[in-house]
Amino acid sequence: MNENVKKIFKEQMWYLATYSTEPNAVPVAFKDVTDDGKLVVGDVFLETTLNNIKVNGKIAVSASDASTMEGYQIKGTAQYITEGPIVDTFKKLVSDMFNGAVTAKGALIITPEKVIVTTPGSDNKKEL
Repeated sequence: MNENVKKIFKEQMWYLATYSTEPNAVPVAFKDVTDDGKLVVGDVFLETTLNNIKVNGKIAVSASDASTMEGYQIKGTAQYITEGPIVDTFKKLVSDMFNGAVTAKGALIITPEKVIVTTPGSDNKKEL
């Protein structure tokens, strides 16, 4: 994952897409990119997303900058965890934001398999 991709994913809203018997797409705000290029998402309200991941483990994540139209889609596999430092970080972040009324229940660790350009132009659909 190059620096342009990391920048977009660190700064912009993400949209997660999963499927099984029911396709599902949701925006997420509690997210980060790890130093080793994995995507992490705090689970606050991911019920259908998690059910779909249990079926096939597949996920797509899209992010773009509306002002420049630069965007990328990452396709990969997702693993759900319920403990550890990543989960603890999301629990504190969510709890602080919602004054303890809501917290994260776990986290998705997404391992990218493909990075695809979604920016309009000659590189659109190019795999990086």
